[in-house]
Amino acid sequence: MGTRGLAVLLLAAVLLQALLPASEAEGLVRIALKKRAIDRNSRVAKSLSDREEVPLLGGGAANTLRSEEEGDIVSLKNYMNAQYFGEIGVGTPPQKFTVIFDTGSSNLWVPSAKCYFSIACYLHARYKAGASSTYKKNGKPAAIQYGTGSIAGYFSEDSVTVGDLVVKDQEFIEATKEPGVTFLVAKFDGILGLGFKEISVGKAVPVWYNMVEQGLISDPVFSFWLNRHADDEGEGGEIIFGGMDPKHYVGEHTYVPVTQKGYWQFDMGDVLVGGKSTGFCAGGCAAIADSGTSLLAGPTAIITEINEKIGAAGVVSQECKTIVSQYGQQILDLLLAETQPKKICSQVGLCTFDGTRGVSAGIRSVVDDEPVKSNGLRTDPMCSACEMAVVWMQNQLAQNKTQDLILDYVNQLGDVFMGPYHTVFDYGKLRVGFAKAA
Repeated sequence: MGTRGLAVLLLAAVLLQALLPASEAEGLVRIALKKRAIDRNSRVAKSLSDREEVPLLGGGAANTLRSEEEGDIVSLKNYMNAQYFGEIGVGTPPQKFTVIFDTGSSNLWVPSAKCYFSIACYLHARYKAGASSTYKKNGKPAAIQYGTGSIAGYFSEDSVTVGDLVVKDQEFIEATKEPGVTFLVAKFDGILGLGFKEISVGKAVPVWYNMVEQGLISDPVFSFWLNRHADDEGEGGEIIFGGMDPKHYVGEHTYVPVTQKGYWQFDMGDVLVGGKSTGFCAGGCAAIADSGTSLLAGPTAIITEINEKIGAAGVVSQECKTIVSQYGQQILDLLLAETQPKKICSQVGLCTFDGTRGVSAGIRSVVDDEPVKSNGLRTDPMCSACEMAVVWMQNQLAQNKTQDLILDYVNQLGDVFMGPYHTVFDYGKLRVGFAKAA
């Protein structure tokens, strides 16, 4: 061919590479994130309304009556002072939705066109099954919870477009109930979970798993860069599927292994304030990297000390403090006595019980093969908090942790932690990596 012909081929290859879209050229799929602050007054109003709905704890179960049609509803996570969301498409042609990319859950849900009685649905984009040529009926009922708020609906299957990728036959939830005020102020339509299948409602295969299984990405890794300095309409950050962008971090990542598949959970060695150990986590603590919350949550003593050092006023969940201070030892005793975990919260008086499961399903979100029959009792946030504590305590006992360590609840590293750090979620090697964000 000769050197001249070879040079022409090389030049053509370089030009072709330059003309390719960035994601295709790099083997990466980029999703731009928007940051939207929530008005502080709205947060205060919502907090007060939530508190008014929480019954006072007495000697027994503290539940109030609720309507029949809310019987299958459980709580949804509160996004507090910031929301990071990106755009996806559902169906063919794609119907656009803004979603939170949430490493603290595993299901995809969007509002349904058949959501008739929730005001929040009318304020957001709604999925129209009849407008999609790739829609497949499923119909299995679903209820899912994250923290405060709630959604319920049923499963459907359709193509999901994420960036330039098209995930085929993806199971997702069409939300037909979105009660409460959580979604009235939300700037996103739904949630795309990036957690493990182990916590997926209805054992639905997560979108992220299908990306890997359908060969849409070469490397089973996704990474977050959150721009904490963006204004409300500016570049909020980026999530990349298939790898990471060196422009978004400085130095090398420090990796920690995932200790339990479900959440992206890992062991945290200690908590230092001013270079000194707080003493409350010196023996190690469990932590989760959760992109779906804007808070740094943890044991009261540690968070209080951090707030004092930085001059902030601490806001600690009264429910969590109550669970730990009043019921932690009882829960441990029942677990050690081999009581069925799902019955423990009813025995300590925090959940009602219908004979098969608690009314609230805690982090063990519920999907029933048959439509849920309401027992007329209201889901209590204290019940959800208790059930989350039971699951975590059970895991700690399995790891032979001491009771003193167990009586602290799991730390949660949300956007406030992930913002200063570029975070890598490595499914292939089951690890989480942190590097200073650029």
